[in-house]
Amino acid sequence: QVQLVESGGGLVQAGGSLRLSCAASGRTFSLYTMGWFRQAPGKERDFAAAITWSSDKTYYADSVKGRFTISRDNAKNTVYLQMNSLKPEDTAVYYCAAGRHPWGIGIHGADFGSWGQGTQVTVSS
Repeated sequence: QVQLVESGGGLVQAGGSLRLSCAASGRTFSLYTMGWFRQAPGKERDFAAAITWSSDKTYYADSVKGRFTISRDNAKNTVYLQMNSLKPEDTAVYYCAAGRHPWGIGIHGADFGSWGQGTQVTVSS
């Protein structure tokens, strides 16, 4: 198991930016795909972005493509989500997740075996 702790959420006006961080501990971070998911009030948890263990590939939901950027620093066991041009519909709890298997690739919730506690992002209009 890996422990994940998100930070960086908060309240921002539409058009603004936030950077989320997720610090990992407990296993070899660099072997696992990392992802960000989000859950808006009354809705299911949705995929937002993912990055492979070597950072050679990134994946984004259509709703965030061109505005969000996922990155990772394996030396710091940390994954980031840079969110620009935020919209009110980006309001959600954002969760960091670690892949279920080493070197695995996936963008579905079932592909991830460890989850953080979430950080709230609120975008005001």
